[in-house]
Amino acid sequence: MSDYDSADSGSFGVDDQSLHDVEDSQSHTALPPVGQQKAQGTNVMKEGIPLPTIVVVGDQSSGKSSVLESLAGISLPRSQGICTRVPLIMRLQSHQSPTPELHLEYSGRNVPVEESNIAKAINLATDEIAGNGKGISNIPLTLVVKKDVVPDLTMVDLPGITRVPVHGQPENIYEQIRDIIMEYIKPEESIILNVLSATVDFSTCESIRMSQIVDKTGERTLAVVTKADRAPEGLLEKVNADDVNIGLGYVCVRNRIGDESYEEARREEARLFQTDPHLSRIDKSMVGVPVLAQKLVEIQARTIAKCLPVMLKNISDKLSANVSELERMPKALNSVVEAMTAFMKIIGAAKESLRKLLLRGEFDEYPDDRTKKGTARLVEMLNKFSIKLHNSEESDYTKDFLIEEINVLEDAKGIGLPNFLPPNAFLRILQRKVDQISIMPIEFAEKVWDYIDKVVTSVLMRHSEIYYQLKVSIKGEAHNLVQKMREQSINRVKEIVQMEKLTAYTCNPDYIMEWTKLMTEQEIFLKKVNAALKNMYGSSRVSLDGIGDIEVAHLTQHPNVVQQAFDLKMRMTAYWKIVLRRLVDSMALHLQYSIHNLGNNYIDDIVNELMGPDGHGIERMLVEYPEISEKREKLKKSNKQLKESKNVVAKIMDRIAGYGD
Repeated sequence: MSDYDSADSGSFGVDDQSLHDVEDSQSHTALPPVGQQKAQGTNVMKEGIPLPTIVVVGDQSSGKSSVLESLAGISLPRSQGICTRVPLIMRLQSHQSPTPELHLEYSGRNVPVEESNIAKAINLATDEIAGNGKGISNIPLTLVVKKDVVPDLTMVDLPGITRVPVHGQPENIYEQIRDIIMEYIKPEESIILNVLSATVDFSTCESIRMSQIVDKTGERTLAVVTKADRAPEGLLEKVNADDVNIGLGYVCVRNRIGDESYEEARREEARLFQTDPHLSRIDKSMVGVPVLAQKLVEIQARTIAKCLPVMLKNISDKLSANVSELERMPKALNSVVEAMTAFMKIIGAAKESLRKLLLRGEFDEYPDDRTKKGTARLVEMLNKFSIKLHNSEESDYTKDFLIEEINVLEDAKGIGLPNFLPPNAFLRILQRKVDQISIMPIEFAEKVWDYIDKVVTSVLMRHSEIYYQLKVSIKGEAHNLVQKMREQSINRVKEIVQMEKLTAYTCNPDYIMEWTKLMTEQEIFLKKVNAALKNMYGSSRVSLDGIGDIEVAHLTQHPNVVQQAFDLKMRMTAYWKIVLRRLVDSMALHLQYSIHNLGNNYIDDIVNELMGPDGHGIERMLVEYPEISEKREKLKKSNKQLKESKNVVAKIMDRIAGYGD
């Protein structure tokens, strides 16, 4: 019988058998054979679902490595300074075969190791992870030990705490070690195994201080006191006093010395606690490595049992997420027909999304992305364009009042009746004003198509994301399509502007109404001009309703054309307001029509371009990227493992509930 037979050998640690063995420890109900349990395996930890873990912490030289060696029955690396430079996950599994099986898992590899060579193999793996030297890393290294003399436990050995860096260590070595330890002991599922040397005052240990930060009540902390043979006097009083609040109790052990075998070390340990006048007074439930192993197995089993409901929920949530992700992934395409069907589905979905975003103002697909709320963005751009037009210099009716009109009338003089406006005077002024603002509609259209380009590309990328082999092609064709429509749109905008220059026309009654209203100011205006002409006292400024405050003194030099110039000015003022509103309306209708065509007709051009003239372009979809097939298989494997895990956890909970009844 091995030294660990006194422990519950039917209970497992947090590895592929842990959950089964919780059931054994709780209900003692017969389960399938161990080999079958291993084959069934619950890989919940691999799926990112936290399970209770024993985290081993201790100050440097506290005897941490010796405790782990005694539990695992193997020799770990020894050196001056920090022995453990990376988190070492030790998965101990009771093994029926007399031949031990050991292997290391790191960097995606599974490396078998001979028992006699384990310390060297760990050092080599550590160097690969953390680099040569004395630096540390938070990337874990896993050691799996399958032997017939070990308890079923999973433990994480962390670097020993040191405050003073030695040569070759970074200056912040303490902070690095502290951060790694806190990361592992903070989760509520963690069981803290605090290794304390009997030769020191427990309250001065840094590992105690750290564990008390995350476990103030000590309910998940167990202390193992090493080197009991070096400081036996007063040890009983220290552990009974419990000045550092260890909720799960103490276990005192004797470290293996020199070349002792593990069997010899256990016999010497038993003799020490039986014969030493000080140590023999300590209760037998608190001494020895076998007792420590049994306590750890029982504590871990109880903790797992307590966590089972949350664990079951986490497994279910993860499984649901995996199933949803798998459903969103593309099916493997095995024929041109399947590829064409999938492609047309992408185009159809993209067209509907564009209609929602740019035409109907429905944003359920992008509820939190303000940039995708197309109808609102288009209205914003249209409003800014309108404001810019109406605030342009050409809309300032007070500047150099009547000067342009007078000059045009002087140039257009001809033989005819004096009270008739020259037919081309109005058009000359109109054409110049339109020329001055002609760039604004083009700039507005450019901004709109820049925005549409981003939206179209984004939508198509989203719907084709799962077909990586198409993404680059679709992105390019989407951009080309928008550029083609942009060019057509800009040409149309230029035509709209040119039409305004060709002739002055409107059937809008607002023109006559506005001109008539403005002309009511003519009498007041002419009186002011005449007064200025006669050098009468008073202001030479006049406020005209619909125009603003203007200066009239400069008009005294042109008394013969002022009245006619005023009429021309009022006609242009009334008509210019019509022109600006018409430009805004025309731009709005044109862009809405273009977007309608984009979403309903032109998007189909992408299909023709991608298929190519020979129709074989769609075959690219049949070539699936290795990453996609690997992800699909990984999800399927994960779902299978999670389903097995869920069934096992549910079965254990049912058995425990039945045992309680």
